[in-house]
Amino acid sequence: MPHLLIIGSVWPEPRSSAAGSNMMAFIRLFREQGWSVTFASAAKMSIHMADLSSLSVSVATIELNSDCFDSFVAELKPDIVLFDRFMTEEQYGWRVAEQVPGALRILDMEDLHSLRLARQKALKQQRPFVLDDLTGEVAFREIAAIYRCDLSLVVSDYEMQLLTEYFNLPIELLHHQPFMLEPPQAVETLPGFEQRQHFITIGNFRHPPNWDSVLWLKQAIWPAIRQHLPKAELHIYGAYPPPKATQLHNPKQGFHIKGWVEDAMQVMRGARVCLAPLRFGAGIKGKLADAMSQGTPNVTTAIGAEAMQGQLPWGGLVADEPDLFVDAAVRLYGDQSLWQQKQTAGFSIIEQFFDRATRGKMLWLKVEHCLAQRERRRRDNFTGQMLQHHQYKSTQYMSQWIAEKQK
Repeated sequence: MPHLLIIGSVWPEPRSSAAGSNMMAFIRLFREQGWSVTFASAAKMSIHMADLSSLSVSVATIELNSDCFDSFVAELKPDIVLFDRFMTEEQYGWRVAEQVPGALRILDMEDLHSLRLARQKALKQQRPFVLDDLTGEVAFREIAAIYRCDLSLVVSDYEMQLLTEYFNLPIELLHHQPFMLEPPQAVETLPGFEQRQHFITIGNFRHPPNWDSVLWLKQAIWPAIRQHLPKAELHIYGAYPPPKATQLHNPKQGFHIKGWVEDAMQVMRGARVCLAPLRFGAGIKGKLADAMSQGTPNVTTAIGAEAMQGQLPWGGLVADEPDLFVDAAVRLYGDQSLWQQKQTAGFSIIEQFFDRATRGKMLWLKVEHCLAQRERRRRDNFTGQMLQHHQYKSTQYMSQWIAEKQK
């Protein structure tokens, strides 16, 4: 039976993050194709991590900068190794290449980290983001990791464009891979406009764009919405809320910090409108995909809606300025006809753009092609070979030095 080894920087938490849900979709795809799967991580196991044993996935705890990983991967002999972020490839990629050189190496980028961080820096400096902001240490590391792998999965079509046109990466090394989502529930099984109430926002508090959006809601957006809708409430859910977040809880203002919720879909489909005022970020926004799958129209920013719809109409309203965002939220909350129109648009996005069967089939065809053509693809990727030689050597020596020091 062919074997997939996933090396995760964290354990998958599908109820806490979009990245966790996306990882579980990859695992299910490989299991459905008859592959055995091992998930390995050096991270501390969390209370929110997925039950991998329910999918017959083996779990392994590994160490950073330790030679014991070499014997682990050599004994496992995986046919494919999937790194869940470029930092994971940096830490373990050279060991994989050394111990199991025949294994196909795939990088799941999650999002373009250099884009997210560049946007965050521009916002902090109170200026517009420009493409030249992308160039820097993180981009150098991220692009090098892509070259060193046989295939990189890119969740966003906008990021595909940046990688091929701005960074001039060969398209052969990339595969556009949005989320693989199940079809939405039938509309008649969901609460209707009149049955729903209040606003919702949701997201892991450890993710900087989510925390920034909560602060922006608190300071600039929610007070104005509340003036128009004095009985409305905003319910804010998410894993790992820090004290600085829980201190924002204020029922008198209708601002409720709810924190962790066992069933995010249940609270999502009970809300009338999802708010996602994301001022920076990258990749696919899981909260918006969840909202559309549960028939909950949204109000978000251009960055929030980016790469989420293809050529389809958006399942909500988009506004970047606080006053326009407030107007959109109030209008969508009170206009049943508009609300139903945007709900229908959201269903179409989930059904067509994120269709699990279609996206899964396209990915599997790509994986099979890369497995069959791996030697030729590596010969054609001279830049990758060069970076592998130099970067792995420097990373290898540093890692070996740390390992000796720890002994």
